Amino acid sequence: MSRNAESTAFRSALEVIRAVEPRVADAIGAELTDQRESLKLIASENYASPATLLAMGNWFSDKYAEGTVGRRFYAGCQNVDTVEALAAEHARELFGAAHAYVQPHSGIDANLVAFWAVLADRVESPALKKAQVRQVNDLTEADWFALRRELGNQRMLGMSLDAGGHLTHGFRPNISGKMFDQRSYGTDPATGLIDYDQVAEAAREFKPLILVGGYSAYPRKVNFRILREIADSVGATFMVDMAHFAGLVAGKVFTGDFDPVPHAHIVTTTTHKSLRGPRGGMVLCQPELADQVDRGCPMVLGGPLPHVMAAKAVALAEARRPDFADYAQRIVDNAQALAEGLLSRGAKLVTGGTDNHLVLIDVSGYGLTGRQAEQALLDSGIVTNRNSVPQDPNGAWYTSGIRIGTPALTTRGLGTAEMDQTAELMHTVLTQTTAGANADGTPSKAKYTLDPALADKIARQATDLLAPFPLYPTVDLT
Repeated sequence: MSRNAESTAFRSALEVIRAVEPRVADAIGAELTDQRESLKLIASENYASPATLLAMGNWFSDKYAEGTVGRRFYAGCQNVDTVEALAAEHARELFGAAHAYVQPHSGIDANLVAFWAVLADRVESPALKKAQVRQVNDLTEADWFALRRELGNQRMLGMSLDAGGHLTHGFRPNISGKMFDQRSYGTDPATGLIDYDQVAEAAREFKPLILVGGYSAYPRKVNFRILREIADSVGATFMVDMAHFAGLVAGKVFTGDFDPVPHAHIVTTTTHKSLRGPRGGMVLCQPELADQVDRGCPMVLGGPLPHVMAAKAVALAEARRPDFADYAQRIVDNAQALAEGLLSRGAKLVTGGTDNHLVLIDVSGYGLTGRQAEQALLDSGIVTNRNSVPQDPNGAWYTSGIRIGTPALTTRGLGTAEMDQTAELMHTVLTQTTAGANADGTPSKAKYTLDPALADKIARQATDLLAPFPLYPTVDLT
């Protein structure tokens, strides 16, 4: 699409919105301005293409489409069938998966679909067979009561939250922790790396129904072949949440033992982050779980979002282009350059570097909490998020870490030289920020001091660094 066509499309859309609620139109325009002027280093964010964005704003939003392709509970879904089938086809081809389910609205929805597909396969189906009935509605009250108890009495083993796992991998504040009896495997205290022998020992002792691989803040590759062997040794279903690194799998940066799709029984992902699509989720699985996964609606999900599935189809088609592999490799090159730039300036990094798209800084070396560092960087035009580090003394709210990632800046075209400059800007802010004190004189985990003039200077330098790499250069809203 030409510059004029894209600019016209977005300007026209804002004019339509402004005629109804101008404050919403103003907020949309302001968000584009903010994103254009800020160094976006949040590892879970990216910039979707104009085609992907436009695919979400259309008449598909008006359709209910419970069910799956060709098996809907509503009439008139023939066009929804087209886009859902296209999205699933692109996903299968892109990842080499036997089956793809593209309805989940988010990563947590994708994980819930996967969890319940496994429970249906491993627990519910045997119970139905034993009772000699076809569906749960045919069970007696006594058999239904027994099945419900059994469904709620299963075990999950996944990476601990402070080691880089995700809240949806069985932790108590999340619904997954209320569904499963969960235990965690951590990382080696000395190296910060996964100890596969320790995972195997934990699996033998705990005997989980589901072994979960994947992470949200672990800066290294994971050997999925070894984890599958561990799962098989205890009769567990092996599930991988690749939400963060799906783009590196799609771009063939992670292959062989480091590609989860050939090794896992079931794989979940978001479709944004490093995959650079719309906000949404997706499940890939082996054939024996396909029927259960396709029951995501009504098992877990309500009506799918056809307009987002259309955008998924567009983004997945983009990811199948040859240039996406180059993009994925540049994400990793940039992350490693950013890590080197920080290390050379004295920063402390969890695991000492990165193999993927993210870097985890232990900001306790600067005398700060993650919350203080996050806000000081934001004051300076650098957008990050605080994150726990292994054995974090500050917990999950204040934290001792900052998680940064390179998918978004790589989309804009920044390279390794700009990553080193980014490291310099971050290091300057962090070294010039001091922790504050509470009213009673005790150290504060939230208050901090940073010279506003320095913050403004760094913010201007960040904007200057971004200037040669305009965001959405084909979109002019003026």
